[in-house]
Amino acid sequence: MSQRTENKFQPVYVVGVGMTKFLRPGTNKLDYPQLVKEAVASALSDCRVSYQTVKQACVGYVYGDSTCGQRSLYEMGMTGIPIYNVNNNCSTGSTALMLAYQMVKGGVNDCVLAVGFEKMERGSLTSKFRDRVSPLDKHMKVLADNHQIIAAPMSAQMFGAAGQEHMMKYGTTKEHFAKIAQKNHKHSVHNQNSQSNREYSLQEILDSPVVYGPLTRLQCCPTSNGAAAAIIVSKKFVEENHLQSQAIEIVGMEMSTDPATSLSKIVASKWLDLT
Repeated sequence: MSQRTENKFQPVYVVGVGMTKFLRPGTNKLDYPQLVKEAVASALSDCRVSYQTVKQACVGYVYGDSTCGQRSLYEMGMTGIPIYNVNNNCSTGSTALMLAYQMVKGGVNDCVLAVGFEKMERGSLTSKFRDRVSPLDKHMKVLADNHQIIAAPMSAQMFGAAGQEHMMKYGTTKEHFAKIAQKNHKHSVHNQNSQSNREYSLQEILDSPVVYGPLTRLQCCPTSNGAAAAIIVSKKFVEENHLQSQAIEIVGMEMSTDPATSLSKIVASKWLDLT
C-alpha cells in the first residue's frame, strides 16, 4: 500500500503591484523614502488592502546605507513588523521577492510585502568601499586571465565576457543577444513608467556603439532612480479578501550562486573572431 504525502507548502500569489516612474539620476527630486511610499501605496491600492495587513517586508536596494528599508517603509507607518534589508547586486529585487515568496509558501505569514528601489549616481557602476577586498575579486581575476580588460564599465565587461564564453560553448550569435534587447525595448513601449519608451529594430541595436564583446549600448541598462512593490499572499488571504479575479500564482522560483566551475580557468581562443 502506498501512503499519500501531503504537501506542507501552500500556493503563493501576487495580488497587487505598484511602481514609480524610473528616471535617470538627477532628473527626479524625490528621495528614496518618497519613491518607496509611492510604489507601496500603489501596490496596496491595486489589491485594496491596508498597510496594517502586511506582516513582514523585504526591501531590496544596492546603493544605500544599512536600514534604508526601515526608513523607507516608515513613510507608510511604524507598525512594528520585521523589515529585512536585501543587497544582492543585479538580483536584489528578485531576491527580495523570493524571500517574501518563501515566507508565504512556508506558512509563516499570509501577507508579505516585497519592495525594490534604487537612488543612484550618474555614470557607470563603481565600488564604494576601497579599503577592503572586493566581493568580485576572484571573478575579476578570471576575467583578467581569460579576456582583455578595457576602459569600459566593469559590469558590462563581465556580462560581455560571459556572453563571449556562451557564444564559444553553444554557438550563440550576437543577433541572439540583440533580440533579447529588442524584446525588452518593445515591452517598454507599453509601460509608461519605463525609463525608455522607445522601440528599436534589431539592426539599430546591433549598430549602436559597442560597449564590450557582443554587447552594444542599447543592450546595457542605464543607471536609474525608482521603486517597485508587490503584495505576496496565501490562498487563504486571496479567498478571505475576494481577490480571486486578480491573483496571479507564482508557480516556481529558483535561486543559485556560483558553482565551483565559475572560478575555473577557461581555455579560450580566437576571442577577436567573436566580437
